[in-house]
Amino acid sequence: MVSYITGCIEKPIRMCFEHFGKFVGLHPWWFVTLPLVVSAGLGGGFYFLNDLKSNDIVEQFTPKNGRAKVERRFFQETFPQIDSPFSIIRLNTDGVFASLIFSCQTNILSVAALEEVIRIDGQVRGITATYDAQQFLFSDVCANLNGTCNSNVMLDVLNYNASNIHFVNITYPEYCPSEFKCLHMGNVISKVEVDHNGVVRSAKAMRLFYYLKESNKTLGEAWLQELIDLLSNVTTSVTEVSYFTSMSRQQEFEKSTQSVTELFAITYFLAISFSIISCLRFDNVRNKAWVASLGVFSTAQAVLSSFGLLLLMNVPFVITVASSPFLILGIGIDDMFIMISSWQRTNIQDTVPDRMADTYREAAISITITTLTDVLAFYLSYGNPFGSVQSFCFYAGTAILFCYFYNITFFGACLALNGRREGANRHWLTCMKIPEEVPPGRSKAYAVCCVGGSYNHDTGTEEEHPMTLFFRKYYGPFLTTVWSKAIVVFIYLVYIAVSVYGFLQLKEGIDLKNLALDKSYIVQYYEAEKTYFHYHGPNVMLAINGTFPYWETNERNQLESCIMKFQELNSVKNLSTSWLHSFEKYAEDHGNNISTEATFKTHLYQFLDHHPMLKQDVNITNNDIVASRLFLQTIVQNSTEKNMLNSLRKRAESCPCPLLVYHPAFIYHDQYTVIGHITLQTVTVATAVMLAISLVLIPNPLCALWVAFAIASVILGVTGFMALLNISLDSISMINLVISIGFSVDFSAHISYTFVSSTKPDVNERVVEALTHLGYPILQGALSTIVGVVVLSASSSYIFRTLFTIVMLVITFGLLHGIAFIPVFLTFFGFCHKLQLH
Repeated sequence: MVSYITGCIEKPIRMCFEHFGKFVGLHPWWFVTLPLVVSAGLGGGFYFLNDLKSNDIVEQFTPKNGRAKVERRFFQETFPQIDSPFSIIRLNTDGVFASLIFSCQTNILSVAALEEVIRIDGQVRGITATYDAQQFLFSDVCANLNGTCNSNVMLDVLNYNASNIHFVNITYPEYCPSEFKCLHMGNVISKVEVDHNGVVRSAKAMRLFYYLKESNKTLGEAWLQELIDLLSNVTTSVTEVSYFTSMSRQQEFEKSTQSVTELFAITYFLAISFSIISCLRFDNVRNKAWVASLGVFSTAQAVLSSFGLLLLMNVPFVITVASSPFLILGIGIDDMFIMISSWQRTNIQDTVPDRMADTYREAAISITITTLTDVLAFYLSYGNPFGSVQSFCFYAGTAILFCYFYNITFFGACLALNGRREGANRHWLTCMKIPEEVPPGRSKAYAVCCVGGSYNHDTGTEEEHPMTLFFRKYYGPFLTTVWSKAIVVFIYLVYIAVSVYGFLQLKEGIDLKNLALDKSYIVQYYEAEKTYFHYHGPNVMLAINGTFPYWETNERNQLESCIMKFQELNSVKNLSTSWLHSFEKYAEDHGNNISTEATFKTHLYQFLDHHPMLKQDVNITNNDIVASRLFLQTIVQNSTEKNMLNSLRKRAESCPCPLLVYHPAFIYHDQYTVIGHITLQTVTVATAVMLAISLVLIPNPLCALWVAFAIASVILGVTGFMALLNISLDSISMINLVISIGFSVDFSAHISYTFVSSTKPDVNERVVEALTHLGYPILQGALSTIVGVVVLSASSSYIFRTLFTIVMLVITFGLLHGIAFIPVFLTFFGFCHKLQLH
């Protein structure tokens, strides 16, 4: 039944393409002009490019509608931020801030090092910024606490005098300057050495924060820009300073796009050069130099048209899309090589329309399968929760679709016009008629430059390309020997073993420093933060969501039991701030009875009036406590971000009380919780659809299964080697895994289709025939894709280098499957041939 459906679909497609090819051959100028007009019109969409750039990291590189974003909305509505009194741990967002890390190889708490820290702190606080002809100071924009700017604990302890370090006994990780005030030093100083009394003797690093008001973000960012300019030119002798601001990540990320635009011209030059060289013939008539150049131009048109169309449709343009033209170039050229290969196998003595009909009939299924699979692989991934993946897939899928249409119209028309030139035996460069044989008495130079048009008079086709001859005469027969098959099988088993090992080492989630250029100042800051301040995690908010009878002792004990269970987690150090514990102690000290709702609320109001900071942690609406929050000090070193987030959420869900955990960093950590199963889901669905297409279009359902096998095998290899190359599974590498699906289908489908379509009786002969027809075009396609992305290896952006690395893996493994693994495996299944309809 499946084979019947396959034949019913395959035959009409080939017939339609045959008629269409003949029509293009009869009216080539129509199909040259129309795509040019369409490209020019749609290209106008680039006018809106700057307006549609959407590079917000939170929006594009974290899951849309992620759980942390929902939790953030709850905390913003329930516990709205206020500028004064300011509290870092109560921020619902990252805030507007600058952070400086000072490190010293000896001791950051030495007088010399501290003097340098205090000097730079003075320069920072003395910054005067200008916005809209208005000058303002740090004191005008800083976040306030008790009427003064929020200060840095360590410098306050020293009273801004480095010499005071000799007279202050600082304990670690908690320092209590008075009985009622204790300060957490874990995120202030690091790599600490203490004496037997727990007093700090030395440290390697110190961190300072400068928080600004969020109510006037524009002025704050103007001041932060002045700070960046100051610190980029600051000089130090004792310490090394790294710095970061709340707008640095976004600013540095947007520079990545600019770093790659200059590579476009180099890429297209390399692509044209490669295409000309690979299509070069020493015959002055059969030379395909112009056709190859126009094939690259056709792909460029596809990018212009598709991007322009989507920009006209207001589709956001994310930075990841900037890498797709490099990829589209390789895919478009691949189909061009298939069409040129089919043209070269047509009868030269036929008319151009007839040759075009034969070319289209021969190439139809191959380029349709590859286009369908590539486009669907991208479009199916549009349901991904990462905006960066959605945008890339939509733009890339649409561009491949345009590549397909322009290949069968514009490029086909160029092939037809070139065919007319060849039919008239005209020179490829001068278009002048030249003789097929060297006239008597002419020099060797004349023979090289002014003679051409020879062909195989026995078959009526063009002379065989040297690389086609290599695949037919040498590589094909060598691959089908018993020893070669045994070696190929052994290499494949080694490939699978290494891939599985690498797969088991795979890490998840994007390292935020990788969004910046290599030489960005924030890379140094992230490295310093990882080195010195990775142990102590954030103060996580723990909200009691909904009305809760705090005054009932049993209910309060149950809540206390839940909090104790949180503290048993490896990722939690202690309960750092609790309005409830403070209130209980207050009630005990004052002899207040809080066992009834009325007395609890009466004394609570009195307590909160005296503690305005804790008042921010209790939401009282219409005399009801509708929600409240506590704070947990976490430890990251004992757990990964993913494990910490999952364990906190599971513990909250297991409590009978309605609890919710949140920290602004969870917005980024959410990717760890979804990236694995989303990737698996994307790959599984895409593979299933690819299999369905292959079953319909490849004339043998069992051989179509080899396409699915190739997809699974290539993805396993890419994922495994990706891990071994220290590339994590994130939204960027996920894009490349989607690419893997398309490319693995491309390589395997061409060979599988030609193999099962062969009329040869012997499986080895069918493999040789398949490699003869498609070995060189597949190799050309693989090399053209590498040429398309090779310049990205020189990029200073992790995003684009990752694309290059993974595309290299995809192409290498896809090529191995296409011209080695799949051909050998097909010979083991002699029944795999084209099923005929009766």
